[in-house]
Amino acid sequence: MSMFEKMKNLLANHCETQEDHQDEQLRSRYYKTTAANALKTVKEIIEKSPHFELLSISEERGELSVAVSKGKKAFMVITVISVRPFETAIDFSVTTETKLLPFDFGFSRNVVLDMYQKLDQHLTYIGSGINADM
Repeated sequence: MSMFEKMKNLLANHCETQEDHQDEQLRSRYYKTTAANALKTVKEIIEKSPHFELLSISEERGELSVAVSKGKKAFMVITVISVRPFETAIDFSVTTETKLLPFDFGFSRNVVLDMYQKLDQHLTYIGSGINADM
């Protein structure tokens, strides 16, 4: 990642993962599990953390809305998508509430990376951005 991209990450209040993200750490991650099990695991991680509050869950859409109160306040949307049997993608979108300055110094990015680290401990990681060429 270039120095410009690093500065851009620090000077933003939003972070979103995607299949072909230029930052390899922010590419969609795939796990060897069903969508239902991945959704259940994500929900358990959220409910166990004192820094997160589950606002809503849509099992049919595979989306969870979460309020983040760790350090700064933020809003997180987690999307769980079944790609194939026992291959599930998990993506995040985190927006930090900022008051004085319009950026969060990488807070939203760190929330995403922390969640992926927790998921890696509970689910079998397959790879990142593996369907970018589809």
